[in-house]
Amino acid sequence: MGSHRRPKPPSRSRLAILAATAGTVSLLPSQSQAAPKPSIDEVRQQVGELYEQAEAPTEEYNAILAKKEKLQQEATRAQERVAGQQQEINELRDQMGPVAAAQYRSGGLDASMQLFLSSDPDSYLDKAERVDRLTSRQVSMLSTLESKQRELAQTRAEALKKLSEAEEARKRLGGKKQEIQGKLREARTLLNSLTAEQRAQLKAKEAKADRAAGTSDSAATYNGPASGRARTAIEFAYAQLGKPYEWGSTGPNSYDCSGLTGAAWRAAGASLPRTVEQQYSAGRQVSRSDLQPGDIIYWYNSSQHNGIYIGDGKAIHAPRTGKNIEITPLGAMPYFAASRP
Repeated sequence: MGSHRRPKPPSRSRLAILAATAGTVSLLPSQSQAAPKPSIDEVRQQVGELYEQAEAPTEEYNAILAKKEKLQQEATRAQERVAGQQQEINELRDQMGPVAAAQYRSGGLDASMQLFLSSDPDSYLDKAERVDRLTSRQVSMLSTLESKQRELAQTRAEALKKLSEAEEARKRLGGKKQEIQGKLREARTLLNSLTAEQRAQLKAKEAKADRAAGTSDSAATYNGPASGRARTAIEFAYAQLGKPYEWGSTGPNSYDCSGLTGAAWRAAGASLPRTVEQQYSAGRQVSRSDLQPGDIIYWYNSSQHNGIYIGDGKAIHAPRTGKNIEITPLGAMPYFAASRP
């Protein structure tokens, strides 16, 4: 049989070692401890990067939205054509009714047999001539009906295709929207990690940086040399100074960058495409040395960010989330190109 002796209690020295060890372990940093909060400057840099990262998907969103709206318009026009073509077919069928009834009343008998059975051959011959004309008319009407039915089927297929493509675009819009909102949520989370005092310091730092760069969102009046449509576009943009940037917006209370340039030139009577890249492709490229007020400026690349040149080395633009429409030097961001609407 095995021993049933009770184990010896630990000695005082053993207890002391265990206690010391426990105390040492408790002093070590645990993996669950929160990472140190970023500094104000780090938050400012990270937030700026997140806002910049949101710009590219914003322009993609704008392009998809414009395509979706175009597809919906085309689908609506196709559906209207379907309704019109169906009406034409219905009217043609109504016209064919008497022809079909006349043929039914004749019983579909062979013409020579009907002549033999007729009690009035002269009358029959007269009727036969009319029926023959009706039959020729019926053949023509049937041919027209078949042609219109083919057209109707094609138009219906076109409408269904446009609707299907519009639905696919709608789904892509949802994905881009989530991507943009994800970046903005990250930025808000970073800002919310600051105390009220730190947020005030951050705002002061940004204001100081804007003043140093020569950037201002204060109300102003354009007094430059532009004339004609270019002046109208610039004056419209000036009237928006201080209004907030909002991704996907084309006014009148807020704008994104290409929304502002498009609205300004639309006020001047020129219709520009929706996105930065489309506006770049639509305009006539001009060199930096040939810049004139009213030209559209592109920073970074041909598809990310744009504004309107106002002269004296400055441009007006809708910058990014969290900022307002402002006037800024061309060198505030990496200059890429310019185009003239």
